[in-house]
Amino acid sequence: MFNLDIHPVAISYAVVGIIASYFLAVVSYRLLLHPLSRYPGPFLAKLSDAYPGFYAFRRRLHLTTQRDHQKYGPVMRHGPNKLVFNSVQALRDIYQNEKVTKADAYLVSQAAPNVFNLFNAIDRDLHRIKRKLVGAAVSERAMRTFEPTLSNQVDVFVKQLLSPPDAPINMTERSKRLGLDIVGHLSFGYDLRLQTEETNRFLVNAIQLGNYRSNLNMQFPFIHKAHLHNAIGRFFYPSWDEFTRLLQTMIGTRLSQDKDAQPDFYSYVSDALAAESEEARQLDLWTEAMFFTIAGGDTTAAAIAAAFFYLSRNPECYRKLAQEVRTTFKSSSEVRGGPALSSCHYLRACVDESLRMSPPTPSTPWRQLAPDEKDDFLIIDGYPIPKGVSFGVNIYSLHHNEKYFPDPYRFSPERWLPPVPDTPESRAAQKIMRDAFSPFSVGARSCAGKPVAYLETSLTLAKTLWHLDFELAPGVLRQVGAGRKGGESGRERPEEFQLFDQFTSAHDGPYLMFKPRGDFVGQDETKGVIMRNLVFIF
Repeated sequence: MFNLDIHPVAISYAVVGIIASYFLAVVSYRLLLHPLSRYPGPFLAKLSDAYPGFYAFRRRLHLTTQRDHQKYGPVMRHGPNKLVFNSVQALRDIYQNEKVTKADAYLVSQAAPNVFNLFNAIDRDLHRIKRKLVGAAVSERAMRTFEPTLSNQVDVFVKQLLSPPDAPINMTERSKRLGLDIVGHLSFGYDLRLQTEETNRFLVNAIQLGNYRSNLNMQFPFIHKAHLHNAIGRFFYPSWDEFTRLLQTMIGTRLSQDKDAQPDFYSYVSDALAAESEEARQLDLWTEAMFFTIAGGDTTAAAIAAAFFYLSRNPECYRKLAQEVRTTFKSSSEVRGGPALSSCHYLRACVDESLRMSPPTPSTPWRQLAPDEKDDFLIIDGYPIPKGVSFGVNIYSLHHNEKYFPDPYRFSPERWLPPVPDTPESRAAQKIMRDAFSPFSVGARSCAGKPVAYLETSLTLAKTLWHLDFELAPGVLRQVGAGRKGGESGRERPEEFQLFDQFTSAHDGPYLMFKPRGDFVGQDETKGVIMRNLVFIF
């Protein structure tokens, strides 16, 4: 007979030895044998997704990625199985490639198993179907029908900038309320009234917390694999439950109406959903509505707030834009979409430069070689990338790459205007700059809401500047939204609007003071005319 009595200390040593051997094997493989072992990058990033996960937790992963690119070059390993690029060629090779699909990391945002929306549809065929449906609702043609509703909401925004009078206004708060009010009408013809009432303003915080949670799960897959996301999610439940209840109310209200009662998202997708069962129809509407609300309401608000930030700190740019708007439109009723708004080239340049410096989605859109592709690797910017690896181009880092954008931290709308002097060299430099500009991504999975974003941002700036003048708030409020000299790395630039990366971006400020615009052409009655127009449009 064998003696099976084993001392507890011996068992403990054995367990520790097994665990240590396992971790030693994993570390050795990731450092020496992994297909990405030859790529440069932070040492800790080669070992664990905890590296990007830590900076995602701090909401500064975009700044860390930019810093690491400056240290390690245009391609680097930013996780055991992740490569991040910072070049125009990589942008083309990844996002304009039919063999590429979204990375599995996006599946963490699913509302339920086997339920997908446009954001997390990994399957390429399913994505094409959903993109066609959603794209129809936010196309330029659809925007022409929806514009009166959008314009009315912008009018409310402008009026609210004078309420209360002579008070500092936080443009992040106001732009987020505007964005969500517009997307409420655009999705299900629902009046959320965030601009004028308190009731639904919890949406702003609910969306921000939801994005933060999703970003943590995406950047640190261990959270999802270990089923820790449910425990973490408990911290977000109260506001998220309110959000889902409101979505159900929006959907239920819209379903009680005729499909053509409103020029909204539902009117475009209702026929396609008619063949589905009632349960599937409701589920598809719910998950698309969640994506539509988050994407449409949150991202455009960042563009608007950033534009106000940069204009308030660059007086000459402010002057040029105000002059363009006030000479192009002779009355407030003329300030609308169409050829006149499109002719405001400096306005578009200011919007593009704001999107470049402070992209609403400053992170890395992750991609992978589609699992059903026969190829075992893909060439990206000259590098062979094996199947199973996640890769992408970090938008914030690309937009601040000096190779494409000289003096990248300077707000310069002129860089988007025809070059002076107009030479083959200057035209070539501007072309590659435009190729590197990617606030909405590029290719088949680029943002379908691009027409909405440009119309909303341009119209908001134009209407505001036609009616009002603004300047930075006094005192400590002047610095809200700006970097601080001597602050943490990446946030020490006072001239840069500060973003907090949570896949989309969180931000605060700027605080501005508004007043009816003065007489910029020398007519004493201008102020009275503007006040009458402000009353008239409401």
